[in-house]
Amino acid sequence: MRKKSLEVCLSPAMFAQHADKEAVVVVIDILRATSAICTAFANGARAIIPVTTVEEARNKKLDGFLIAAERDGFVLDFADFGNSPFNFTSDKVEGKTIVYSTTNGTSIINMASSCSAVLIGSYLNFSALSDWLISQEQNVILFCAGWKTRFNLEDTLCAGVFANKLLESGKFNTNCDSAHAAIDLWHLAKSDLMGYIEKAAQRSRLRDKGLDDCIGYCHTFDTTTVIPVLRGDRLVAL
Repeated sequence: MRKKSLEVCLSPAMFAQHADKEAVVVVIDILRATSAICTAFANGARAIIPVTTVEEARNKKLDGFLIAAERDGFVLDFADFGNSPFNFTSDKVEGKTIVYSTTNGTSIINMASSCSAVLIGSYLNFSALSDWLISQEQNVILFCAGWKTRFNLEDTLCAGVFANKLLESGKFNTNCDSAHAAIDLWHLAKSDLMGYIEKAAQRSRLRDKGLDDCIGYCHTFDTTTVIPVLRGDRLVAL
């Protein structure tokens, strides 16, 4: 059986060079969007509508939607809450459709929407999503949200652990330097992941704003088996 292709896109600025309309894209924004999305579905959310701009989110508020929205970590003045995964508790989100807009993560969900499928990846759903990807026999792009189109450590590390698992399955190969770099970074960091993540700029940004209570949670493996997938304009549980 012919092995499928695996690539890692380290920044939205590079996505046009990686884009493959036949590929499955896994969006990774560990601190905090994709961790929050997985948490929302684990706690019973019906759907999440990712929107790119503040104006889109504001208009959805006028339409009566529950809004989770932030920029640079700060909750927007019209939003019901921000993007900490701890905001997405079952009492707030169970059975609800939530409009979601963040600094980095939600825009790249829409950027990838022309590909075969768009899935949401995090440490929280690592095993379930890895196993699903291995079973599908499709090319995979692991798409790091980065920070305002810049490379970041936390998303690259998570892409590295996913890439390592997929290659170890024997069903993928890669000729992508970014994939090899992400895997090497993961092997460097994995013995003390939380110690390594102290280097990440986003870790410092969140600390400076008093928003770093979820760092450990966002780096916890396999708290859920939910796999969010984009269907039309919204994410639903696969």
